[in-house]
Amino acid sequence: MKKIQIAIDGPAGAGKSTVAKIVAEKLQFTYIDTGAMYRAVTYQAMQNNVALEDGAALTALATTMAITLQPSADGQLIFIDGKEVTQVVRTPEVTANVSQVAAHAGVREVMVELQQELARAGGVVMDGRDIATHVLPQAELKIYMSATVEERARRRFIDNEQRGIASTLEELQVAIAERDRQDSEREASPLIQAPDALFLDTTHLSIDEAADEILTLAHNKMV
Repeated sequence: MKKIQIAIDGPAGAGKSTVAKIVAEKLQFTYIDTGAMYRAVTYQAMQNNVALEDGAALTALATTMAITLQPSADGQLIFIDGKEVTQVVRTPEVTANVSQVAAHAGVREVMVELQQELARAGGVVMDGRDIATHVLPQAELKIYMSATVEERARRRFIDNEQRGIASTLEELQVAIAERDRQDSEREASPLIQAPDALFLDTTHLSIDEAADEILTLAHNKMV
């Protein structure tokens, strides 16, 4: 069977990353977490006191960073210039600011170039917010995953509990709704469903059920 490119887009908390990892593992494809790449830039900017509203400075920073993704038994590891940052890029502070950083066109240009290079050989599952519309418009399979704000907040709440991060459902609902607004209204590659993407509502689906849906579609494209 041929190796294809699978693009999965959707808002925060839709389950994209978890499902994409399962799909990649089942197909023995490479998983590329584009959100982690923008988190890495955000984390590095905060560490170096780069103003998050300064697009030129952030773009310059992004061009000097070596961001690498490495699979492991515990999931994908994220490195900046050889230093592992897997956990620190997922703190609430980074999460609260990543949309602002990702909105800068220059930052997106740098990241998209890297993402396209990683996907060039095919056999990849890539998730994010503009994969089907901008990064991999030629992908053989495009999925737009979503769920209600309430369900996405509930999932984030459980994830935070497991990570030992204090939060409330109400706070998370407000934060996720705001993240949706920022992602969909930004000028550079806003979050939208590609015309040829298949919509997958995961509100009432388990992770395995959502993954199975995509795997079935992928196998049909690979024959």
